[in-house]
Amino acid sequence: MASKPKEKSASEAKSAVDKDLIRELSALLEETGLGEIEIEQSGLRVRVARSSQLIAAAPMTAPIASAALVAPAGITSAAVPDPAKHPGVVASPMVGTAYLAPEPGARPFVDVGTKVKAGQTLLIIEAMKTMNQIPAPRAGTLIQILIEDGRPVEFGEPMMIIE
Repeated sequence: MASKPKEKSASEAKSAVDKDLIRELSALLEETGLGEIEIEQSGLRVRVARSSQLIAAAPMTAPIASAALVAPAGITSAAVPDPAKHPGVVASPMVGTAYLAPEPGARPFVDVGTKVKAGQTLLIIEAMKTMNQIPAPRAGTLIQILIEDGRPVEFGEPMMIIE
């Protein structure tokens, strides 16, 4: 009887890394545009995440191009403060896909230079097939849009700046 529990724990250890589950979750990430997904079943927790930074690093594969990009990036990053630390930053309250307009081809909710009121819709974030309107946290003028239409956003990611 002592050998049967050992066989069971060996099979549990084998099922602890369910490659098919990981493949399914990865496909779900691609399908939904989410940045990460986590699931827990029977005490087993699996988290699959993708990094948007890998996409940004892709153009820097050529040594000549990366050398050309390093100097201007250093100059601009010193001149422009981190947008996440700006007092008027509007950060993403959730993970999802950000849309700047109510539907494809429609006029955006706001443009740079638009005077916004507190509570006015700035954009929508689609999360789990639900469209969530993101309101302006305060009144002011929209001075910068930091995201692209139809691209995934992470929780806490700076999206816009209102002054």
